[in-house]
Amino acid sequence: MSTLAQHTADARRSARRRREAFAAYLLIAPDVLGLLLFIGLPMCLALGIAFFEVDGFGAYQFVGFDNFAKMAGDAMLSRSAGVTLGYVSGFVPLAFAVSLGLALLVREPFPGVRFVRMAFFLPNVISLVVAGVLWQFLLVDKRGAVPALLRPIGLGDVSWLGDPRFALASLVLISAWFLVGYQMLIFLAALNDIPREYYDASKVDGATPWQQFRYVTWPMLRPTSLFVAIHSSVGAVTGLQAFDLVYVLTRGGPANSTSTLIFYIYQQAFTYNHYGYAAAMTTMVVAFLAAVTGLMFALTRGGRFDAGDR
Repeated sequence: MSTLAQHTADARRSARRRREAFAAYLLIAPDVLGLLLFIGLPMCLALGIAFFEVDGFGAYQFVGFDNFAKMAGDAMLSRSAGVTLGYVSGFVPLAFAVSLGLALLVREPFPGVRFVRMAFFLPNVISLVVAGVLWQFLLVDKRGAVPALLRPIGLGDVSWLGDPRFALASLVLISAWFLVGYQMLIFLAALNDIPREYYDASKVDGATPWQQFRYVTWPMLRPTSLFVAIHSSVGAVTGLQAFDLVYVLTRGGPANSTSTLIFYIYQQAFTYNHYGYAAAMTTMVVAFLAAVTGLMFALTRGGRFDAGDR
């Protein structure tokens, strides 16, 4: 009798696990289907087109690796890669530091903390195109709100979007303004997951606020920091802010000082109809980002950084 009851219980557990697994697969099916249709399939098509010369009117000519070889002698591609590197080098650390600082600032409750959090996140609600148009009005030479505010310190006549010396820095600051609210929420969620007992124990040991951040907060934030760093880096190379803001604010100028890789690829495809060459560049950018992301995961052991962070 006990054997029959045990067999019945095992059968019920097995049936429940199958139902739960089916429900789980059913829930993730839309996301998987979307990834395959809108990311996986275009990536495969881009890889295929990279081996052809495509004029945009239905004519395909197989050229092998000529499109990839062409990149070696493309001076404008090298220039765009340098611009992108400068953009990433400025945007990623700035957005990371500011968003972490804001998360620490609004972590503890105080009167109006919800309003402050909402205000920091608000720029991320509007589209990048709207944000670009807004900043275009604010930065109008000599007549915009920003030049008017900076005129007392002698910066009112600076052309923030028309001068090659300042255009890229302006894009970095606008991008950071747009995205720090989103990254702040990610850090805030991670901070709220840190057990309060750790801070209570450190206070008993006489730890200062800096020591608490260094030995408690930062180690616990390492996996989240890795995600934010990768998300920011990939977004700065291929994300919307690397294209939309450039397209709306500068169109790659002045003097190609803001022509990022993704914008240059767009120009090759939709301005010059070099679809095969654009696809080849896209393939190389995706391969490079995948390699860098894999290297970061390998060096940090998936965000644990060392064997002790398990």
